[in-house]
Amino acid sequence: MEQVDCVVIGAGVVGLAVAREMALQGRETILLEREDAFGTISSARNSEVIHAGIYYPKDSLKAKLCVEGNRLLYEYCRSHQVATQPYGKLIVAADETQLDDLQAILYKAQNNQVPAIKMISGAQAKSLEPQLQCAAALLSATTGIVDSHGYMLSLLGGFEDAGGMIAYQSPLLRAKPLGVNAQDGFELEIGGADGMNIHTQLLINCAGMSAPAMAQKIEGLEQEKIPKAYFAKGNYFSLSGKSPFSHLIYPIPESGGLGVHLTLDMAGQAKFGPDVEWLDIDHEAQIDYRVDPKRGEGFYEAVRRYWPGLRDGTLQPDYSGVRAKIVAPNMPAGDFVFNGPEQHQLQGLFNLYGFESPGLTSSIAIAQYLERLIKAR
Repeated sequence: MEQVDCVVIGAGVVGLAVAREMALQGRETILLEREDAFGTISSARNSEVIHAGIYYPKDSLKAKLCVEGNRLLYEYCRSHQVATQPYGKLIVAADETQLDDLQAILYKAQNNQVPAIKMISGAQAKSLEPQLQCAAALLSATTGIVDSHGYMLSLLGGFEDAGGMIAYQSPLLRAKPLGVNAQDGFELEIGGADGMNIHTQLLINCAGMSAPAMAQKIEGLEQEKIPKAYFAKGNYFSLSGKSPFSHLIYPIPESGGLGVHLTLDMAGQAKFGPDVEWLDIDHEAQIDYRVDPKRGEGFYEAVRRYWPGLRDGTLQPDYSGVRAKIVAPNMPAGDFVFNGPEQHQLQGLFNLYGFESPGLTSSIAIAQYLERLIKAR
């Protein structure tokens, strides 16, 4: 049986960042991915936004790791020639009734020590974006866009350069703890064409929205320690023609998401979304990623609150993604959860739950935070 120091499950952006960090720390590491390529699920179905850390509760992991991750991601991309576009973001109060909400968002951002964010008047916002209608706005200078595929490719290269190995089409079938409380590590049964068994001291579950289902495959892990997965689909519509905006435009947040916002891709093309569509399903395999064109009607209504000039017939269904949620609909948004030996008493096991947005922005900070947890065991 092959023996390694660490096995990471899931080659999305968080799994890649974690695997790279483990290999850089000198651990012999294998990254398991059930698909035939990296980053093909949630990591390929997001808006590629580099978030600033504005919305999250003070002292939450999302707040801390997003603010830190924003800085680390820009630094990494500069030093590794990964493309970014620091467009900046305007969060807009559509009318006077939303000014208190906007002020509350600014207060939250200041509590989170978000840099380079300020309140501007509606006239100042309109001078930046003549097509915009709003009573006031927050201007966040550190919000931008990253070439997420290029970033993941770079992380993978760094992982392999540090001696790591990625195994595609290699789903985890079963993990058996060895010794009392897994003090002797885990025996893993891996599926796929070749199949194999691996002995590892450290097992890290970075399977995104599949993380709860993956945890079910770990023997000796108590059911009450595994959260229920909830699936919130986000649909995107693209704008035909040239974008009239040069910043990302966000409305006041809504339940389950940040509202139907305008983002730009690396080339400056505009898209709108994601909205929030809770799926009544039990398993990831039941997800239908098709975008219902009828949802566009709600998009027009939402977008025209801040861009009245949006013309009929200019939005086309584009793509969708699903958020890795572990909280039910209409509940406050959950935090990142690092479920380690302190929670479940299995030495060397870390389950990462609820790693939705801002997982991409926070990915390097997440990996470094996890390394500190491992060393503190």
